[in-house]
Amino acid sequence: MTITAGMVKELREKTGVGMMECKKALEENAGDLEKAVLWLRERGLSRAAKKADRIAAEGIVKVAISADQRTGVVVELNCETDFVSKNEDFSKFADDVAKLALSQKVSDVEALKVLKLADGETVEGRMTTLIAKLGENMKVRRLGLLSTAKGTVAGYTHMGGKIGSLILLDGAEGQEVQDLGKDIAMHSAAAGPRYLKSEEVDASEIETEKELGRKALLEQGKPENMWEKILVGQVNKFYKEICLLEQGFVKDPAQSIKAVVAEKGKGASLSAFHLFKLGEGIEKKKENFADEVAAVLR
Repeated sequence: MTITAGMVKELREKTGVGMMECKKALEENAGDLEKAVLWLRERGLSRAAKKADRIAAEGIVKVAISADQRTGVVVELNCETDFVSKNEDFSKFADDVAKLALSQKVSDVEALKVLKLADGETVEGRMTTLIAKLGENMKVRRLGLLSTAKGTVAGYTHMGGKIGSLILLDGAEGQEVQDLGKDIAMHSAAAGPRYLKSEEVDASEIETEKELGRKALLEQGKPENMWEKILVGQVNKFYKEICLLEQGFVKDPAQSIKAVVAEKGKGASLSAFHLFKLGEGIEKKKENFADEVAAVLR
């Protein structure tokens, strides 16, 4: 059977795969469009499996907020290179995934993967297609959801999607609360808190901080009977570094976030937050640029 340019064009528009791959798929399946689609998908699964072990530490963090400001999601999608993270198809996929997670109010990555996008394809299916098309490993790494019956969810993305933050001010709404939420989300992105409040900090982490303090006090020759009092101050300083509510507000460092919420929050309480930094915790492969170019040429 003769494979026409129109047939190739139709398959390409349906799958997003390159022209030569579409032509081959049609040739392998006697011009049957549906079989060609399935053939390409099977090849995509095979290619995705081969790429699954490759490190994907680049990508984008997306934030999406509902129109009523009561629900928000932050999602991290990874690929292997910064080049692909700027690809139009990858960016659109990230947008679609964030909007889907928001509309369905899902907080679990595995649950998100099986949900269907607007065209009927699942998130996982679309990702497999993109892996085949763009030639890189990809993954939906993590997802955060905040929602309230009465309150305000605000979000912020920084550095073109390298950082995404989401905060929940429970119990109050309105423009002033929304503005405050946006400011705190921006603060979170800049200050990098790891906990909401001091009560959440793991006891072992506090003990480690104290142990480091004891060693420093010993080296400084401070009297041992003064150590515990000094350590209390050091731990409180530690809380101000890592706990969102204890941190000095970036717009007014003399005030803690807790104090700012009490003053401007219209009775709201800052009850939850998510902060995603792209690739955080992923051990990135380090390569010499010249070696990388040589590897591509090979």
